[in-house]
Amino acid sequence: MAARMSYAILTLWHERSRYLPGVLAVTFSAVLIALQCGLLLGLFKITSIPIDNTTADLWIGSTAVPSVDQGKPIPNSYITRLAGIPGVGMPEQYIANYASFTKPIGGTEMCFLLGSILDDGAAGAATVLTREQRAALTMPNAIIVDESDIRRLGLDKPDGKPKINGKEVTIVGKIKGLKSLAAPWVFCSLYTARHLLGLLLPPDHVTYFLARCESARRAKEVAQELRNEYSDDMMAQTAEEFSTGSREYWLYRTKAGVALGFAALLGLIVGAVITAQTLYSATIANAKEFAILLALGIPRWRVSVMVLAQSFWVGITGLIVAAPMCLGLWYLARQVNNTEVDFRWEVIVGTGVVTLAMAMLAGIFALRSVRQIEPMNLLR
Repeated sequence: MAARMSYAILTLWHERSRYLPGVLAVTFSAVLIALQCGLLLGLFKITSIPIDNTTADLWIGSTAVPSVDQGKPIPNSYITRLAGIPGVGMPEQYIANYASFTKPIGGTEMCFLLGSILDDGAAGAATVLTREQRAALTMPNAIIVDESDIRRLGLDKPDGKPKINGKEVTIVGKIKGLKSLAAPWVFCSLYTARHLLGLLLPPDHVTYFLARCESARRAKEVAQELRNEYSDDMMAQTAEEFSTGSREYWLYRTKAGVALGFAALLGLIVGAVITAQTLYSATIANAKEFAILLALGIPRWRVSVMVLAQSFWVGITGLIVAAPMCLGLWYLARQVNNTEVDFRWEVIVGTGVVTLAMAMLAGIFALRSVRQIEPMNLLR
């Protein structure tokens, strides 16, 4: 087996110009699949930013909330349902609601208010906010936005005063890394959020209650207990469950996953066709050498294994070439457009498995030419 592998590698090296199209096809497919999957995960990671950037373990909201931006007001009395539960810290109020942002230079834009308690160690305070920024947000109508939304909200102009729902607001800082997918995130205090929303949020209501638990396991247990007891009028999920649910909601709502998945599938098909044709042509070109091996008594199945070994190494070589290209595109996306490409290990492993399987299937297709080779070809 080792000898056949060595022979396959030597063949690829000495006839690299012949196998180069197959290697490039595998590389193209691997880069496209990894990039599409990474972009998809990175894109919908944005939708769960309010959840992922808090330290809360447990989220309590209205019934059947599909995404963090779809929460409805719930009464403050719900806080008593968490009182006295072992392993659960003091619940905190959290307001998350859409609002109308009036730009200083005119025009309006939808924004998403995120109002929380800003004390040190608060579960709902965004982890990216510094202590100084949290202190600044305690001023009435003070807000902070991500730097990527400054121009979108018209805040890059010194003239005019921005407003939210017709009330003047003051920008006291900006953060980096929390780019929005739809409406820009606007961070503020609980008092400011309630004041800006006005009649849109009843005075004795909030959007969510957040709480810390003694462990992730305890958070799952408490969430399940609350769902069993209050499923008719309340949602209870762990931060991980709510984050995943928010991403899946946006994935199916926008159908972007289908579009990106179709593009990745198209790249896979194109790569498979080119690789299969390359391996088939290379096998036909080596027909005389294979015929000699058959004439010497080498079983046909061993020749077939050799062809599959070549397919395997074409796939491996393509993946090796694809790795630095993926890293380069990942770096370029972050630097040029601050685009998040999530190359988690599942994406990397999945891309490698799918691409290598494609190369092996192409090798199986090329075995048709092996069956057509006969030692009598040497006498022609």
